[in-house]
Amino acid sequence: MASKQEFGEPLEMTRTRTQSANTSAPSGKGKEKTDPKKEKALDITEHLFPIEEIASRHGVSIDALKAANSKGLDSAAAAQRLAENGPNILSPPKQISPFMKFMHCLTSLFNLLLILAGILNYVLLAVDPKENKVNTYLGAILIAVAFINAAIEFYQAQKSAAVLQSFLNLMPQKCYVLRDGKSSQIPASDLVLGDVVFARMGDKIPADIMIFACTDMKVDNSSLTGETDPQDRSVVNDQKNPLEARNLAFNGSLVVNGEGYGLVIRTGDNTVLGQIAGLTAGEDSGKSPLTREIDDFVKIIATIAITTAIVFFLIGYFAVYSKQGSSGISSTLNFAIGVFVAWVPEGLPATVTMLLTIAAKRMASQNVLVKDLTGVETLGAITLLATDKTGTLTRNQMTVTNIWSSLNMYSAFRSAANDGKPFDASSPGIPEVLSIASLCSRAKFDRTDVPIPERQVLGDATESGLTRFAAANIANFDDLGDLYPKVFEVPFNSENKWAMTIHHKEHTTGKFTLLMKGAPERILRLCSTILINNEAVPLTEEHSKAYDDMYALMASKGHRVLAFAQMLLPRDQYPDNIVFDKEQKNYPTTNLCFVGLVSLEDPPKHGVREAIGRCRSAGIRVMMVTGDHPLTAEAIGRKINLVLSDTKEMVAKQRGCSLDEVGDNEYNAIVIHGEQIDSLTEQDWDLIFSKPEIIFARTSPKHKLQIVKHAQSLGHIVGVTGDGVNDSPALKKADLGIAMNISGSDVSKDAAAMILLDDNFASTVRGIEEGRLIFTNLKKSIQYTITHSMPEVIPNLLYVIASIPLPISAMLILVIDLGFELLISLTFAWDKPETNTGLMRLPPRKPVTPTSIERRRRLATRTLAPVIDSESGEEVKPSAFARFQHEFKSMFTAVYWREKFEGSEDEVLVDAGLLSWAYLEIGIIETVGALLTFFVVFYKAGITPAEAVRMQKANLFSGEDASGEHKDLLARAQSSFYLGIMIMQLFNLFACKCRYRLPFGMYMFSNMRSFIGMICGIALGFFIVYCPGVETVFGTSRHTEFVYLLIPIAFGVFIIFYATMRTLILRKLKPTNLNDEIIGLNMAPTMKTIFSRTKSIQRDGKV
Repeated sequence: MASKQEFGEPLEMTRTRTQSANTSAPSGKGKEKTDPKKEKALDITEHLFPIEEIASRHGVSIDALKAANSKGLDSAAAAQRLAENGPNILSPPKQISPFMKFMHCLTSLFNLLLILAGILNYVLLAVDPKENKVNTYLGAILIAVAFINAAIEFYQAQKSAAVLQSFLNLMPQKCYVLRDGKSSQIPASDLVLGDVVFARMGDKIPADIMIFACTDMKVDNSSLTGETDPQDRSVVNDQKNPLEARNLAFNGSLVVNGEGYGLVIRTGDNTVLGQIAGLTAGEDSGKSPLTREIDDFVKIIATIAITTAIVFFLIGYFAVYSKQGSSGISSTLNFAIGVFVAWVPEGLPATVTMLLTIAAKRMASQNVLVKDLTGVETLGAITLLATDKTGTLTRNQMTVTNIWSSLNMYSAFRSAANDGKPFDASSPGIPEVLSIASLCSRAKFDRTDVPIPERQVLGDATESGLTRFAAANIANFDDLGDLYPKVFEVPFNSENKWAMTIHHKEHTTGKFTLLMKGAPERILRLCSTILINNEAVPLTEEHSKAYDDMYALMASKGHRVLAFAQMLLPRDQYPDNIVFDKEQKNYPTTNLCFVGLVSLEDPPKHGVREAIGRCRSAGIRVMMVTGDHPLTAEAIGRKINLVLSDTKEMVAKQRGCSLDEVGDNEYNAIVIHGEQIDSLTEQDWDLIFSKPEIIFARTSPKHKLQIVKHAQSLGHIVGVTGDGVNDSPALKKADLGIAMNISGSDVSKDAAAMILLDDNFASTVRGIEEGRLIFTNLKKSIQYTITHSMPEVIPNLLYVIASIPLPISAMLILVIDLGFELLISLTFAWDKPETNTGLMRLPPRKPVTPTSIERRRRLATRTLAPVIDSESGEEVKPSAFARFQHEFKSMFTAVYWREKFEGSEDEVLVDAGLLSWAYLEIGIIETVGALLTFFVVFYKAGITPAEAVRMQKANLFSGEDASGEHKDLLARAQSSFYLGIMIMQLFNLFACKCRYRLPFGMYMFSNMRSFIGMICGIALGFFIVYCPGVETVFGTSRHTEFVYLLIPIAFGVFIIFYATMRTLILRKLKPTNLNDEIIGLNMAPTMKTIFSRTKSIQRDGKV
């Protein structure tokens, strides 16, 4: 069992004096220097001028030598500038009024169709008030349904917006400013140009500032650029690009080390942060795939309804009513509008909205907030998931992974993927590593009164990781500062690339101990000995070779590597009363003892590897888009199932050839540097997106936006995950933007359509599965719901064309659509997948293939191209009239119709198979069954179908001369017709539940709410028919005999038989294709490290 190290008495170590070893340090792998392209024409040039000139421009007094003595602006000038330029805040996104939001919901095509149907009912009422008196209520109900449906959608959107608002940072940020020669704390919103700001470790930079004095200052720009390494800030600058200028600090950056004074040069929307937020405002994701498909379905229904109404208006007028003159036109118009209304599935909009609302609520219980209802399904439809690295895939928390000391490699946490021995705090060399990690550091805990895993570390990411690691393995960590007080320090700087401290830590030969950490190649050059088994031995070529191998191994994994060294200062050279001084440099920086190497990484979040593996198994391409270094990004990608194959460079290395000799089909993984993006051609983009494993590194916000747009142009439904301000433009443009709640910026949350409340990337996979399930259930629900349209429409046509008695009244049609059908169709929301893993083994419903790309580009050439404005040079979208005119003309070409019916691999919400089922197959079966039941009622009363037609022509069932007996007979027949549809639809319910399996077995009982819906629907149906007094409202009869219902029951059994045979035949003709298994996926759970917030493996010293 490993034990925690406790420091108290001086550690015994044998020190051997040696000659200085002239070993040449190997050249370490330096950090690649980048020169990213500017996203916009940034107007920041102040960093190129002396600070005195900038101060003069802003009329402010500063003291560059003694910054604390700067006078700053006077209060009057600051107040005047605040009044002139406004507060230092980002302009909030344009807010749409609640009324306009409601109108947006109300004017969806489906609701407009309902409103049109309601208006047409009132037109019928105006045409014939006496015969259509019931339309007074029908029209009002249809319009009310549209408003209720819009209200449900509006309520859900407002509720999500309210939840989101509660997550935004409502506490106003404050900052220290020098005004009138005094330091004071003011709200950051009150800052003005020319203010002198003081920022220290832990503070957020409140505006864009030019630094004129600082001490060891570092800032974290990850929220703006995605760069995880802390950036040094200095008064001296040698960079032209403002984003890389060392004397600038930007609004929203975090000071992770040191402190500094800066002059405010940009505020509010003019800051870099504000300009990135401006990119977001200019983007629009457009309609979701589900919205587009529902709109297409409405167009299909409207086209069928209008065409049917026109055709049968002409047939009715010329064949039946032509001899009746103007009254004939009135009767025919009445009939045509009735046919149009009969086609409209009144309950379907409410069904779709409620199904999505239920799914959104279910996702909220899994910590996924959906801002837009259709976003639930969009997540299931995505074909490409572009994800940020820092804070999304990784924890944004540097963690010690491996230690090399005394020529032994140790793994800091349990994982089969890690090399080295299990970590033990008492192993040779490890106590010294822990001592240097804890004492040679500026990082500190924010408090000491809570357990270590619950504390926050103040300091940069690397030192924070070392501090957490040391604290987890040193029992008396909180006392080390008192046991071994620091007497001297040389902070880390970019010139030395090391940090050094000297402590009052006694040993056998003296009082002071020097500790150092830094870049491995620099540290090794300063050492002449190496610590092996608690003894300093001369550093040899063999040791240097072992160092080279270990350093290369750690760096190859994308780890950040530090070297540790120490020196036990001898008393004869460094007496107890010595005062170390930077100016005199009376401290050693050579002949140190090399202690070891420590590697750190920003580890993947728990569950990320399995989540990405499941995404890829589901046919979804996952790519990383990060601002971090390509090597780091690729190393993380290989740990989390994102990259499994060789890159072009790896193939060339294995074959020993140049990159040009490697064919494009010989590798499947590609890593693209941000500098290449602006110069990529369309062929380059096609090549990149043809690869299954893609990483974009060193990207800017503009690059991320370009990547999303190019992917969408190929037909990808793109999901983007991110947490930083730099992710927000891509989040807004994507088909579905997914932001993080805990680590995410307010700008990213506002831009996204979905928010992971617990920052758990694995929730995305649950959302994808939920999205696929809700699409499947929506499709089943629509298939079930519109099946009853044929038993409603065909009898109305026969009523006019063949003069049969009216089988079903308009009021009963409405009761079907908004009664038992609505109750039963809602239960599809709780249907489970037909198999446990089947949904996530199916390919995306709109796969992107070379064929689909070619077809998309060919169709794009048929669309009306945008016009280029001669003055601005910007693209201007063609007017709606121009687009309609172009579309109308194209309808008269053969190419249009050939492409309209061209085969596709896409699965849409309402396809030919669904329409065939509803209108040509089960719809016809139900129509025959219901009509047979209807005429059997007449036949049992002694009236044959031919006789019934004759009596209808004589108006003996509903006219003024109709007897009560005939009226009751018609009411009983209509009641049987109504109940017959209900009974057959109950069987159709189970037939529609199964797309891949047969409609019987235990799966039929997996959703008990179906039976609750059936019971409620049956109760409502029988209430309408048999409840005394109700028949006067709905025209039913409580004398309807149950025996007639045996006919629809027999037809219901036939529907199940038909569905079974249909499924068996389709299995043979169109077998379901599952995704190919991806070789190399590692689905083992991602291990939690000792720094996981939920559990510390090393807490009890166990390994």
